[in-house]
Amino acid sequence: MDQGAIMGMTRDAMMTVLYLSMPLLGISLIVGLAISIFQATTSIQEQTLTFIPKLITILLSLAIFGTWMGKVITEFTLGLYDQVLQIVK
Repeated sequence: MDQGAIMGMTRDAMMTVLYLSMPLLGISLIVGLAISIFQATTSIQEQTLTFIPKLITILLSLAIFGTWMGKVITEFTLGLYDQVLQIVK
């Protein structure tokens, strides 16, 4: 296996991780921002207030996007196996 193939596989892996994590991170960011605005408006400075809503939204997001994420990671893994087999031959 040459260095170019390894770099290509690494790049694909990093892009897949970013692609899969963006929906969850984006939703968490939006919920965190909404809670921060609520805290600033009401002058409530409770640190634990952000934990439960973020946890619930992440779990709901996983329930919604879970099958899609599983499909993407499965396709990536099968493609990676195919690339390795082609390089080894």
